[in-house]
Amino acid sequence: MFNDIGALELVTIVVLAILIFGPDKLPKVIQDVSGMIRKLRSFSDSAKQDIRSELGPEFKDFEFEDLNPKTFIRKQLTENEDLKEIRSSFDLRKELNDVTDAVNSKEAAPAPAAPAAPATPAAGTGPDLLKKPSAPAPEARTPFDADAT
Repeated sequence: MFNDIGALELVTIVVLAILIFGPDKLPKVIQDVSGMIRKLRSFSDSAKQDIRSELGPEFKDFEFEDLNPKTFIRKQLTENEDLKEIRSSFDLRKELNDVTDAVNSKEAAPAPAAPAAPATPAAGTGPDLLKKPSAPAPEARTPFDADAT
């Protein structure tokens, strides 16, 4: 519960408690707080038991900690057999290497030049969207203006 409290914070809390309650009343305050914590825990446990009994036998393995979204997702990802099967069959490194090889082979070996397209395309066909447009001639390019960017 208090795993992230360091020694300096603990000493600060003790000194503040002594200053606020005084050394005479501090043991009584500690007893009252610990009794209240015990009562809250017992109330919480009895409420959990009541909810489990009301839900019936089909929810006998229900855990309230599973309602935490982080715990729920972790449980679903680790216990789901379909996901384990998919994860074991999928090799990310192999897939990435295949994609890298495909990209590098297209850049290294350009495709042979396609025959010139007819002046009027056939009815129902449009421009080839997969073919890269030809680069404009150097004089047709717009000049680069560093001040405009």
